[in-house]
Amino acid sequence: MNSRVVHTWLIGGNPLVAKVILVGADVALLEGLAQTLLGFGHEVLFSATIGETAAALNEDLPAIAVVSSDSLQDEALGTTLPITPGGALIVYGKSHAEKPFLPPRLQRSTLAHLVLPLERHRLIALVQSFDVRSRTTGRSRREEAGEFQPEF
Repeated sequence: MNSRVVHTWLIGGNPLVAKVILVGADVALLEGLAQTLLGFGHEVLFSATIGETAAALNEDLPAIAVVSSDSLQDEALGTTLPITPGGALIVYGKSHAEKPFLPPRLQRSTLAHLVLPLERHRLIALVQSFDVRSRTTGRSRREEAGEFQPEF
C-alpha cells in the first residue's frame, strides 16, 4: 500500500484545483505551504516579488495571491498587485501586529490576515472555500463563445 495519502475533495465529481500564488522571501515557509496545498490538489505558483506576479496571473481565471506583509510594505508595489476578476488576496506575517496599510482596491479583495505557519490550517480552509465559491459562481472555468448551454 502506498504510504502517501493525497487529499482530494470532490465537488460535483470535480476535484478542487484553485490556483494559489505564493509571494514572499521566506523560501522555507513557502515551500512548506506549497507542499501542503499540492497535497490537497491545488495548483501552486511561486513569486519572490509582487512585480513577478503579473506573469503568473496572465489568465482571467480566479486565483488567490498569498502575499507576505513585507512584500506589501512598498506602497507603489502594493498598488500594482494584479487581482484577477473573482480573485482574492491573503496577507500573511509572522505576528498579528504585521498588518500593512492596503489601498481600498486590495482591502476589498483581502480574505484574511494570517500568521503563518501557525494558521496554515486556516489557509487551507480559505483556499478550499474560495475554490467552492468560484465553482458555485461559475468563475472557475472560462466559457468559450458558443459553448455555454443554459440548463432548464
